[in-house]
Amino acid sequence: MVVLATKLYVEGDARERALDSLRSLVGNEIGDLEVEFELGVRHDDFPSVTIEGDDATVARNVLREEFGEIVPDLEAGETYAGTLESWDEDGLVLDAGQPVRIPAAELGLGPGSPTQIRDRYGLVQHMPMRFVYGGSGGGGEPEAGTETTSRLADDERDRLYEWSRGDGRLNVNSATRAEVRATLNRAGHAHDYVTIERLGLLEQSVICTENTDPPGLLASIGEYLPAELRCVVP
Repeated sequence: MVVLATKLYVEGDARERALDSLRSLVGNEIGDLEVEFELGVRHDDFPSVTIEGDDATVARNVLREEFGEIVPDLEAGETYAGTLESWDEDGLVLDAGQPVRIPAAELGLGPGSPTQIRDRYGLVQHMPMRFVYGGSGGGGEPEAGTETTSRLADDERDRLYEWSRGDGRLNVNSATRAEVRATLNRAGHAHDYVTIERLGLLEQSVICTENTDPPGLLASIGEYLPAELRCVVP
């Protein structure tokens, strides 16, 4: 079984649509392999994929690479994926099956408070992020007197810096990629974006064209999407 590092936190019909979307995504990734899979959702909203068949090991590795994996134990110095749970003036908290705090000093994303950094890079709640765990090993409570400091992974920092150098983005949560695309097209913005990058199952990043103003795009479609919207302005 693989527990995917993306969350399914919506309810009702939206949850069923999101599950259908995830089923399609998983099928696209491993559908050519000799496997059968079944989706489940844990109590903490992380989806699990149970895989059986001759290519089960390969399929699990494919999903780990594509989505990241939530594991029961974290080891110091290793890189993992989590989802952005909360933030305050002291840092960010990621959900990696357990809370992992990234102190402000370990964000490595330039000057400003964590709230200012969140605004600058358009970080929406629940988006998957990679980090290097700084604990004492095992993923549980550290031993008495043992300091634990986790940090954003280098490739995560590079990804966010690259966002700030592009043509602008509009980041969205609580909607599938298909729902965001349909909203943009219905609102008359089919020519104002290059593509929609999937960050997680319900977190998307709209890559704007060179002449598109991300705040203006947000203002135009915000009323149609019951979601958190954040801009990345170069």
